[in-house]
Amino acid sequence: MTIPRNRGSMLTRHTRIAELAQKDKGRKFFSIAHLLTQDVLYEAFESLRKDASVGVDGVTYAGYEVDAWENIRKLHDRVKKGQYRAQPLRRVYIPKEDGRQRPISIPSLEDKIVQRATVELLNAIYEQDFLECSHGFRPGRSAQNALDEVGRIICMRSISTVLEADITGYFDAIVREKLMEMIEKRVSDGSILRLIGKWINIGVIEDGRLLVKETGTAQGQVISPLLANIYLHYVLDEWFENVVKPRLKGEAYAIRFADDFILCFQYQEDAERVLDVLTKRFAKYGLTLHPEKTRLMAFGRQALANSEEQGGRKPATFDFLGFTHICKRSRKGKFTVHVRTMRKRLRRSLTKVTAWCQAHRHDPVKEQQQALNRKLQGHYQYYGRPTNYRSLWEFYRSIRRIWKKWLNRRTRGYYLNWDEFGRLLDRYPLLRPRITRSWS
Repeated sequence: MTIPRNRGSMLTRHTRIAELAQKDKGRKFFSIAHLLTQDVLYEAFESLRKDASVGVDGVTYAGYEVDAWENIRKLHDRVKKGQYRAQPLRRVYIPKEDGRQRPISIPSLEDKIVQRATVELLNAIYEQDFLECSHGFRPGRSAQNALDEVGRIICMRSISTVLEADITGYFDAIVREKLMEMIEKRVSDGSILRLIGKWINIGVIEDGRLLVKETGTAQGQVISPLLANIYLHYVLDEWFENVVKPRLKGEAYAIRFADDFILCFQYQEDAERVLDVLTKRFAKYGLTLHPEKTRLMAFGRQALANSEEQGGRKPATFDFLGFTHICKRSRKGKFTVHVRTMRKRLRRSLTKVTAWCQAHRHDPVKEQQQALNRKLQGHYQYYGRPTNYRSLWEFYRSIRRIWKKWLNRRTRGYYLNWDEFGRLLDRYPLLRPRITRSWS
């Protein structure tokens, strides 16, 4: 069956919305739901991960794909007539670095489709509003961009103090009424607002029971990262840029990736004032800064110079997006910022590899090698930043030890010594560490 497509028209419509949003920052969009066409929904379906976890309805990507266009046609008809109903979310848990469990809520396939299409539509508007300090879950931006910005600001601007911040249970703490008020500043289309209302108020199925909360937007939904960005755009980014910075004595910068952010200041007294008012600002919107993970520290060129004058005492470090940031001097003696893989992240990655090697120790060695190389490549792709080579080598050497340990447990009574393991590595080599990111 030939599937009608009109991608050029879809892009043109989104571009037109983006142009209007850019031209008039106060413009409200009253009629955009009609842009959720069958073509748009089908394209949203194609963009989903084929191996993603299924929702409470048990519908898989492969099963839906068998008669995809007819399924999309029916879905579009329900959305258009206002008969679409969001299904409860399926709750699963994944381990966190501190040993606790992070709840993830998995929507049904059709909810993912409609949410994906809505996100693309709303991105055309909000990409004109979001500030340069925001890097998370935005088209063309990534955690690497945020990390580049950290190094650029601290190395090139007059920074003396860094505020390392952590929001307690951010996604669960969002006040839905205030979130909808923020969205209504730009979107007045009742159909779109009702869709968002359904998604943020839907319950979660856990242990066979339907649980409904009064606050938050569930992590795991396709729409949640955009909603989280909208909330912090108004609560933090716009407020910091337009209200806070003009009142400060010196320079100040924010770098944010989703709910992870740091604030950099030229003067310590500015940082202390902002921390005090930031706590009050967040409380107004239902958010709380984690008391143990939020701290001010001397960091930057002057902090390093002071530590050298005091006999080499190392200045404070901070963690951001999986990296520990450290004040250093280059080989030429200039101030710079080095990064190391966070110890918690390194242990977490090795724990996962250990569990995998244990579960797959009886697989053919060739298949094990290929799987481990994929894991190594993914690790290097994210953590392969300049100055982090030592951490990459530590990860690589640990992977070799872990693999050798579980290969030795394939057969009782047989021991693979290091010489024999070296010959095995010659035949089935593991991917050696490499820097994948260039200097920003």
